Amino acid sequence: MTGTETALGAPVERREGPEKVTGTARYAAEHHVPGRAHARPVPAAIARGRVAGVDTAAALALPGVLAVLTHENAPRSAEPDDPVLAVLRGPRVPHRGWPVALVVGETPEAAREGAAAVRVAYEADGFDVTLAEGHRDAVVPETANGGYPAVTAHGDTGAGLAAAAARIDVEYRVPPLHNHPMEPHATTARWDGEALTVHTSSQGTTAVRRELARMFALPPDRVRVLAEHVGGGFGSKGTPRPDVVLAVMAARHTGRPVTVALPRRYLPSVVGHRAPTLHRLRLGADAEGRITALVHEVTTHTSRIKEFVEQAAVPARVMYRAPALRTVHRVVPLDVPTPSWMRAPGECPGMYALESAMDELAVRLGVDPVELRIRNEPDTEPDSGRPFSSRHLVECLREGARRFGWTGRDPRPGTRAAGSLLTGTGVAAATYPVLVAPCAATARALPGGDFLVRVNATDIGTGARTVCAQIAAEALGVGPDRVAVEIADSDIGFAPVAGGSAGTASWGWAVHEACGRLIERLAGTAGPLPEEGVGAAADTTGTADAESPFARHAFGAHFAETSVDTVTGEVRVTRMLGVFAAGRILNPRTARSQFIGGMTMGLGMALTEDGPVDPAFGDFARPDLASYHVPVHADVGSVEAYWVDERDDRLNPMGGKGIGEIGIVGAAAAVGNAVHHATGVRFRELPLTPDRVLTGLLDHGHPPGTLGVRSPRRNG
Repeated sequence: MTGTETALGAPVERREGPEKVTGTARYAAEHHVPGRAHARPVPAAIARGRVAGVDTAAALALPGVLAVLTHENAPRSAEPDDPVLAVLRGPRVPHRGWPVALVVGETPEAAREGAAAVRVAYEADGFDVTLAEGHRDAVVPETANGGYPAVTAHGDTGAGLAAAAARIDVEYRVPPLHNHPMEPHATTARWDGEALTVHTSSQGTTAVRRELARMFALPPDRVRVLAEHVGGGFGSKGTPRPDVVLAVMAARHTGRPVTVALPRRYLPSVVGHRAPTLHRLRLGADAEGRITALVHEVTTHTSRIKEFVEQAAVPARVMYRAPALRTVHRVVPLDVPTPSWMRAPGECPGMYALESAMDELAVRLGVDPVELRIRNEPDTEPDSGRPFSSRHLVECLREGARRFGWTGRDPRPGTRAAGSLLTGTGVAAATYPVLVAPCAATARALPGGDFLVRVNATDIGTGARTVCAQIAAEALGVGPDRVAVEIADSDIGFAPVAGGSAGTASWGWAVHEACGRLIERLAGTAGPLPEEGVGAAADTTGTADAESPFARHAFGAHFAETSVDTVTGEVRVTRMLGVFAAGRILNPRTARSQFIGGMTMGLGMALTEDGPVDPAFGDFARPDLASYHVPVHADVGSVEAYWVDERDDRLNPMGGKGIGEIGIVGAAAAVGNAVHHATGVRFRELPLTPDRVLTGLLDHGHPPGTLGVRSPRRNG
């Protein structure tokens, strides 16, 4: 195909694919600069207190150890904007795992051996790491993450609940969850006089550059941050992390390039996590299933050094028509690592609770769960009253039901049995906001008819390079093979992080504008191009979502089929199907990959993932992939993703809504609802591990099953 036939909307293959599969792609820890050293942090062994002393003699005596940095000798830096980066600045220990020293060695092995030889004395204080409903330190913050108000209300929820023909008052619990990208956080830093170059595994180089310039008193143009290849992030790399500050400190102290690659077991303590959330849902409905009142209250934890409030009650403000609606967030400061962004923050745990409660309401009313959601479809956004720019949730539900074969479902729980196996099906809705942020981009026409587009996007495995090239190609009226794209370099200009499902909308808007201006310039150019070509630049305003009179959201519907073994308590998801309304799909190949990836992550949230805090020692009890179980191939059955044809001209020039996160939203609820349909037992705490399920079955008088067909042993 030629021309624009392979431009926007076509399933173009990812540009960096050959580099990744052949091993030529270079990640942050793989930049082999001459003279490079390696460094390894020493994590605090107490949950709260201070460092009383550090004995470095044994470490420094080891072959290959170059230096040991502590709060007493580390290069001085300014106070960071983000307190989680204030490492090696003082003796305070705010949580277990906080870096208290850094060992620099000639090799990774020397640094690791040296770190094990460092002896740290502490003065420990009492600590509290346990989140509980009604915690004495719980407060209502001014705002939740994203600037959302912590509390919203309209109508009389008390009266709405009292007048309801059916009411539910239920609590759900989501544990701490960890991002665990395939590539752990890593940075290689190099000083050239007073110029700093950093290769780091980050979802956005602009934020890293800004923080480093501030901390090390450098003009921003003396700091260059590159992130050419990033092996996943899921939010944990959305802001600078301690590895980048430690690498820069070590490079300045030793005068050599230094790589800091965090061991996986260290990640939960220093790169953020999804905070645990305790939910209370109260729903009232009339006899026809129309909601009369909805109350969603969320309690979560944060650290004592930085407030981070998971905005889990926010999706209840969007989803269903409710004449009376109240949402509340509470937060408890504890001696825990600072929670942070994780794929679909707020929406992911919030919709697990809300969609589970909707299923409980459907059962209470005797109404089909799909039909209940359709009956409560709002005309405008419930909380703000703004009209939706587009909303095709009903189409997603109906199309998903058709593809899944929902109409043949017997609504009675526990009716599909085969030996020890019980089978059930469940549904849940999904939503995620449409966001956009300021971004700069340049486009240049090159002699010979090709084009160069530069935008400081970050490709964390989503296909950003490819889609930006497609956007440029469509705007320029050429095939993508005529467009070269350069990304992930802070010298290119300002760009937002790859997060919030806003990356493509933000970067693509700037690319589209730059290419449009270039076409205008070329139209006025007579004769051949000069050797340097002709260029144009653009910078988006970023106000499209903040000032729009429309409520902008993507929507979707998840369907799941589960098999529950009543002998072992094992749950297997045999089928997952998602249908989404996410505006114009810019690349079906990469979009389907994102949808399926999110759904699979939701499966892990439902069945295997659990990162509890150890109340005795104050650290995460399952810090690595040997104990923190994510789904593997044997755990994942049939997963299918589709979308409806949605056109929305109130978004951005491409008409896309962002797809990186909606796939996970609601997926865990669909699985949980299917388990209830299979067993008749309602589980309200994740994950649904065999011990929890078997205990629940026995507690509810479910007789142990007979030995039947046994499924393959689950991961771990």
